[in-house]
Amino acid sequence: MDTDTLAVAQEIDFSMLALFARATLTVKIVMIMLLIMSFWSWAIIIQKHLMYRRARAEASIFDRAFWSGEPLDELFEKIGPDPQGQSEKIFAAGMLEWRRSHKQDGGLIAGAQARIDRAMDVAINRESETLNNGLSFLATTGSTAPFIGLFGTVWGIKHSFEQIAISQNTNLAVVAPGIAEALLATGVGLIAAIPAVVFYNKLNADSERIVGGYEGFADEFATILSRQLDA
Repeated sequence: MDTDTLAVAQEIDFSMLALFARATLTVKIVMIMLLIMSFWSWAIIIQKHLMYRRARAEASIFDRAFWSGEPLDELFEKIGPDPQGQSEKIFAAGMLEWRRSHKQDGGLIAGAQARIDRAMDVAINRESETLNNGLSFLATTGSTAPFIGLFGTVWGIKHSFEQIAISQNTNLAVVAPGIAEALLATGVGLIAAIPAVVFYNKLNADSERIVGGYEGFADEFATILSRQLDA
């Protein structure tokens, strides 16, 4: 590399802000979109982490209360028909249907067990939707961000070659800035995609474990009510 080329290259600012400022409008839009996707992904990750921690703590507290030996009717009176906790909502759904299935003379309406199971299944599905809400965005970001970044890179390289053709100068000091600006878009895409994929897998597994705990509790509760029905 000759002295003039080296001097020109040393004068070029290759910081990320400088590369972004020199990029074309299309590449800037791509990178801004990717940064928004990354920011929104991290917001979902933090929000879900806090939500799952609360759900596990609430389930642990309710399990201790449920298995403490306290009569189920008294426990239901404490939490009420419209509780805040997820496990409590599933329990309340089953108890409400249990009470509605009793006739005025104390007998049970036929099909009570099936209705109780369906009521708890509906409550579990509702809580599952709440837990999984937002995870689809992480999956979408993880799968599309690299390709969006690649589009920005392709567009930036195309623009660089157009500038080379116009200036008719293939000097490295002329070519390098445009290529660096284009590659920055792919880098931003990977920055958005990698955390989204990693935390989607983790949060999805956490959600499945929490919902599995709800389903296990519903089965145990249904078994207890089934014994009372048989009695």
